[in-house]
Amino acid sequence: MTKEEKIEIIKKFGKSEKDSGKAEVQIALLTKRINDLTDHFNAHKKDHHSRRGLMMMVGKRRRLLDYLSSKDIERYRAIIKELNIRK
Repeated sequence: MTKEEKIEIIKKFGKSEKDSGKAEVQIALLTKRINDLTDHFNAHKKDHHSRRGLMMMVGKRRRLLDYLSSKDIERYRAIIKELNIRK
């Protein structure tokens, strides 16, 4: 992920370009990294060390989504729909 892509995601989901702590921003950034790594694994099937990192990112995103659903269900539903994360 390039710096410009990261800033664009932060602007889209945060209040400002400096707001990277919001749960929606963190979920969107993790989703971008997860999608990039998923493409990487199509070419490098035996890269198990990076696969562990992917699983850790998926777990962290899951915990952030659980937090968001417990705090504000409407924000949770909006981010799920926006990022096309199924659940």
